Amino acid sequence: MRLAVVGCGAVGRSVVDLAAEYGHEVVAVADSRSAAVDPAGLDGAAVLDRKEHKGVVGDDDPDDVLAAEYDVLVEVTPTTLGDAEPGFSHIARALDRDRHVVLANKGPVAERYGDVRAREADSAGIVLFEATVGGAIPILGTVADYGPERISAARGVLNGTANFVLTRMAAEGLDYEHVLAEAQDMGVAEADPSFDVEGTDAALKCVILANVLACGEREFTLADAEVEGITQIPGSALDLAAEAGRTVRLVGEATPESVRVGPRLLPETSPLAVSGTRNVVQIETTHADGIDLSGRGAGGPETATAVLADVGRLPPLE
Repeated sequence: MRLAVVGCGAVGRSVVDLAAEYGHEVVAVADSRSAAVDPAGLDGAAVLDRKEHKGVVGDDDPDDVLAAEYDVLVEVTPTTLGDAEPGFSHIARALDRDRHVVLANKGPVAERYGDVRAREADSAGIVLFEATVGGAIPILGTVADYGPERISAARGVLNGTANFVLTRMAAEGLDYEHVLAEAQDMGVAEADPSFDVEGTDAALKCVILANVLACGEREFTLADAEVEGITQIPGSALDLAAEAGRTVRLVGEATPESVRVGPRLLPETSPLAVSGTRNVVQIETTHADGIDLSGRGAGGPETATAVLADVGRLPPLE
């Protein structure tokens, strides 16, 4: 497949770096200020080297990527809420040209799922978005394999930053502010960690899951989710939980009817009581009971593997 990659953060750079290993060719790459386009195929290493040393990927305009001759648009720009722009417009332009789309950007399928599906229905292109939920963990692929109509719920730990903070608080008896500062120093938490610690990131992933599980019967957005973060959890609460053989994790749950995210008291032996930045999801199925999936829920190469797995699932364009 010929790939056009829009977004050159950690995930976009990893897609460019790994595409050839998966048998695909990158013909266009855009960052926020520039683009590189070559119908014969780009030298990915040269593009990434220029990005690292000059801050741009090429001499072309970012809009040129959307007009390039490609098979799959890989949309990995930062997630935005509300109208989910510019990600949604990127998707629309690709589908209007009957091209496939693969997303790591959560915004369009969390905030405008119905619009995305309507555009897809009028196009020969297909939209896939495994990378939007759980990084390298094949959550949406598993849901698709079993059939969303045969799954009653998906719940789990879907934000590595929040899980790292809670794990460290419990293990070391430290307070939230101390551990958060440590996480920021280590690069586990952003300078502005609110998206993670307030539960928004986990909620967006659960909204996407709920949209898939609802099978078109209803549409969810972030506004439909009940969300509580971890910022108000005192270290003493984790100490008391440990004395009772329990721990606290930020758990999200998606069903065809609802989305909820908040701290939950769990047995220390629970499959959901993963440590550090690890993610885990339990899928409740009609005939196969519960299925546990765990792995790296974030990271450039990890998320890029989910993107490229989706590319591999797409049929050739006619």
